Amino acid sequence: MRYPIGPFTLPAHEVAAANRNVYVKNIGELPEKVAALARQLKADGKLDVPYREGGWTARQVIHHLADSHINAYVRHRRILTEDHPTLTPYDEGAWAELPDVTATPIETSLEILKGIHLRWAVLLATCSENQWQRTAFHSGSGWTYRLDTLAANYSWHGLHHLAHLEIVLKK
Repeated sequence: MRYPIGPFTLPAHEVAAANRNVYVKNIGELPEKVAALARQLKADGKLDVPYREGGWTARQVIHHLADSHINAYVRHRRILTEDHPTLTPYDEGAWAELPDVTATPIETSLEILKGIHLRWAVLLATCSENQWQRTAFHSGSGWTYRLDTLAANYSWHGLHHLAHLEIVLKK
């Protein structure tokens, strides 16, 4: 249940290039899908239910998506504006435990997702072939990402956490 859709694997360049439109579509559609699940989870009183033993609650997953995807949007913009930047990790587990996660309504993170994902999907949809080829190094994973492989990662990331929310909904 930790990886309900399987772990992310870095796609080959030709696979990533062939699937760019899918990644943009997934990124663009994520906020609406998360909001729909969030409404159901809230109505069913399941926001504070973890998706697995020792896992995050639905509330933490929703706030995590906003935190993570703010970082992702900035990472994509850095790749487009800097020469092979180094992307640094952050302690997402510690972020999920900060007091604003329980003190802030999930609607705030849903609004963040809505705005960030609109900008992000438009940004990616308007990239030239040369821009898709731009790269960055991620110091945490040791991977060199092209813009399209990074988009693949976050497309997967959104679907991964949607699956977590669906698991909670079924409990």
